Amino acid sequence: MNDKKDASGELLPDSERLTPVGAFVRKTSLDEIPQLINVLKGDMSLIGPRPLLVHYLSFYNDFEKLRHNVRPGITGLTGVSGRNNISWHDKMLFDVIYVKNITFWGDMKILIKTFEKVIKRDGVNKEGFSSTDSFETYCLKYPTRLYDN
Repeated sequence: MNDKKDASGELLPDSERLTPVGAFVRKTSLDEIPQLINVLKGDMSLIGPRPLLVHYLSFYNDFEKLRHNVRPGITGLTGVSGRNNISWHDKMLFDVIYVKNITFWGDMKILIKTFEKVIKRDGVNKEGFSSTDSFETYCLKYPTRLYDN
């Protein structure tokens, strides 16, 4: 991404700042390789809820906070269930479903599906975004979020 700004000095939307090289790296998931260092250090797992921005912490409701009961992962149920093409509601729901139902064989299925998604380059970007929309914007739009769990 570049750091192009509008006339008022604000960064342009991600979709306008993404370079062709950045788009290729993102589509092929090559940008995930450095996360393997975090797995080796024990800070992350291969499978688990994707880590989100720290400033999102104050927006979580009690249900959504359950996603923090396990180590974050490079890939997870959310990623193989739609990646960036699903709503924040569904992302949080899939993360908590994963946390409540962790199994070795479930993780193996997620790992196999992840390779399929990466090869197909499926769900990398939400239309109109370089990756996805903001969780903060979603939370402000839907302050009371209910989940059937």
